[in-house]
Amino acid sequence: MTRYAPLPDLILEPMVRNALMEDLGQYGDVTTRSVIPAGTTYNARINARENGVVSGMQVAAIAFRLVDPSLEITTVLADGSPCKKGDTLMEIKGAASSILSGERVALNFAGRLTGIATLTAAFVAETKGTQTRITCTRKTTPGLRIVEKQAVLHGGGFNHRISLSDAILIKDNHIAAAGGIVPVLEAVKTNASHMVRVEIEVDTLEQLAQVLETGGADVCLLDNMDTPTLRNAVEMVNGRLVLEASGNMRLERIAEVAATGVDYISSGALTHSVRTLDLGLDF
Repeated sequence: MTRYAPLPDLILEPMVRNALMEDLGQYGDVTTRSVIPAGTTYNARINARENGVVSGMQVAAIAFRLVDPSLEITTVLADGSPCKKGDTLMEIKGAASSILSGERVALNFAGRLTGIATLTAAFVAETKGTQTRITCTRKTTPGLRIVEKQAVLHGGGFNHRISLSDAILIKDNHIAAAGGIVPVLEAVKTNASHMVRVEIEVDTLEQLAQVLETGGADVCLLDNMDTPTLRNAVEMVNGRLVLEASGNMRLERIAEVAATGVDYISSGALTHSVRTLDLGLDF
C-alpha cells in the first residue's frame, strides 16, 4: 500500500473536469441519450484484465461523481494495492447513462496511472536488499504531473521535484551558462535561500571532485555513468553527499546500479514510456 494519504479531491477536480469537458464536447453524450431509456439503472465494475498495482481509483471516482453525484461508488482495491487479472477494483451503481458518460475518462486515468504504479513497483523490486530508492522525474504528461507523481508513490517509488520551484537542480546547461562548476556553486551560496536544497549534475569523476572541494551542494546527480564509475563515485563521496544515478536507467540495469550504493535512481521512463494497464468497465 502507498505510504501517503490521498490528495484532497479539490486539487484533482479541475484536471478531471477538463478531461470530462473534452470528452463530452458541447452537447454531451449523444449516443447514451439516444439509446438508454431515462431511469435505467445498472451495477458496473472496473475490472483488471492483467496483473498490476492499482492507481487512479481516487481520480476515477471523481470523474463519476462530477458526472452524477448520486452514483454509488465503492472502491474495492485502493490505490497502491496489488491486483490480479480478473480482480474488481471499483463498483459503480446508479443511472446507466451517467456511468457510460464517465466511463472513458475514468478508465483513461485509471489505466495510465495503474501502468505507472505497476512499472514503478517493478523498478522498486530490483532494489531489494539495498537502501537505494527509485524516484521519478519531471518528464511527465503536460497537465497530469500531480497524478502521475502520485502513481509513482502508489508503486512504492519516491518523487523528485514536482516543479521548478521545489529545489535547485543545477544541470549541464546551467553550468555552461554560469561559467563552470565553481562559479555556479559560489552563486548558489550567495543567492539561494537556506531553506532550499541544492542538487548539481556531473558527468565525470573530475567534476564530482570539484563539487566536493567547492561545497554548497546537498545532492549530486551522476548523469549517464557506467556502473564501475558509479561505484567509484560512491567511494569518493563516502556519505558526504546524497547521490542520485540518472540516465539510461532501464529496468534490467536497476539491480546492478542499486548495488553500487547510490541513494537514488531516477528514471523518466516511469512516466514518459509507460504502458497503460488494461482495465475494463463491465455492466
